[in-house]
Amino acid sequence: MIAIGCTGGIGSGKSTVAGFLRERGAVVLDTDEFARAALKIGGAAYDATVARFGPGIVLSDGAIDRPGLAAIVFSDAAARTDLESIVHPVVEARVLQALDAEQRPGTVVVVDIPLLVETDARRRYGLDGVLVVDAPEDLAVERLVAAREMDASAARARVAAQSDRTTRLRAADFIVMNYGSLDELRQMTDRAWSWIERLLEERGEVPEVSR
Repeated sequence: MIAIGCTGGIGSGKSTVAGFLRERGAVVLDTDEFARAALKIGGAAYDATVARFGPGIVLSDGAIDRPGLAAIVFSDAAARTDLESIVHPVVEARVLQALDAEQRPGTVVVVDIPLLVETDARRRYGLDGVLVVDAPEDLAVERLVAAREMDASAARARVAAQSDRTTRLRAADFIVMNYGSLDELRQMTDRAWSWIERLLEERGEVPEVSR
């Protein structure tokens, strides 16, 4: 098995790249999906989150108001740190469990991690490589406004809450530059897949999808 971390700033197209890699045969572990599950009613982080942020973040059906919670934590660094201290250990346990379950020769596991650099995920998960999807911040903001209907100030706050582009790029073993069309992004992702295949070949493994 080979484990690759896929990261990028919000609005970079990281999840789209992870989806393309899934099409090529990779097992994709989506840490955002794990975090959402942890915050659902009965989830491992639900009670602690409600206790920390109060009943004001709970909707009438008992679910956590995720946009409301996001508005709090992206305007208050201490609140964001508190939420991360609750949710991140739950997500880490899920990822480690899933990685252990995929320990087969030739398996490609892509761990989709927005905060890979900030949380030292390469070391914690024993990743074999890091793929960074990069886009200029202004373009990322434009995408967030268009695709997620955020206002520009909220989009910029989300971008600012993550590590800067230079720090992410320095952590990369392979960079996908998402500056153009979807077809161009797919072509760049194909090159990333070839890089992953070479990493497997160097350790004497053949990708499962190539057998």
